[in-house]
Amino acid sequence: MAQSLDGRVAIVTGSAGGFGRVITAGLLDAGASVLAADVQTAGLDEPAAASQADGTAGRLSTRQLDISDSKACGDAVAFAQDKFGSVDILINNGAMGMQLFGPHHMTELVKIDEISPETWDKFVSVNLSGAWYLTRAAVPHMKSKGWGRIINVTTSFFTMLRGRFHPYGPAKAGLEAMSAGHAAEFEPDGITVNVVVPGGPSDTPMVPEEAPYARVDLVPTSAMVPPMLWLCSEDANGVTGNRYIAANWDDSVSVADARSASESPAAWPDLAAAPVWPSGRPNE
Repeated sequence: MAQSLDGRVAIVTGSAGGFGRVITAGLLDAGASVLAADVQTAGLDEPAAASQADGTAGRLSTRQLDISDSKACGDAVAFAQDKFGSVDILINNGAMGMQLFGPHHMTELVKIDEISPETWDKFVSVNLSGAWYLTRAAVPHMKSKGWGRIINVTTSFFTMLRGRFHPYGPAKAGLEAMSAGHAAEFEPDGITVNVVVPGGPSDTPMVPEEAPYARVDLVPTSAMVPPMLWLCSEDANGVTGNRYIAANWDDSVSVADARSASESPAAWPDLAAAPVWPSGRPNE
């Protein structure tokens, strides 16, 4: 299901490797211009070299970005606007993983006394606040055109709720909840907000070589690209507040069938259906 994103401008965080690198390549292949950002500048050399080789270099710019820094996030959005003349798409993919606690973190789970307050704050700043900083900076540009796409990469509900998988799980749960709230807030402005998750352990550096899995059994990074390209297209106008399991999206079938297999509401809307409220229902 080829999608054309000619003329669109995207910002992708975490572009130096893993999902971010293949998402950046997919957006470029679809015709978009991309600001590829990452805190690790060395890893940005590969997408830059690839774009030189395939003729898309004029539509790619790379930038060092610490998404836990609100001013840096605002500056990155302003740079993309100045460089390409627009900001249409924001892919909040950048994140810290539990590998910070060591290569065996998936089998030797982390206890609360192993987490310093400074580490907790850094995880929340990167994995939750960074997406908010960038969203806040990008939304005015999207509102001015009456069109925008925000896609947040969270994780499985199992991982969010898993014991001894903090701070990663709670921070991603916050991002999931924020996605649902922003979908409702920005829908009148023509801006959609959706979540894409891989659907299981993925073949990225967040799953270390020491993990008890064969790499061939992990979700490939390329699985993230088809649902994201569709969500960024004109065909997905008005589609907002959903989450997509990338491993369940089959790009060889119709969009309707791919959506049916992979789509559900973002966050936990069934738990919000009957709030206890003085007047019976809160104001929407």
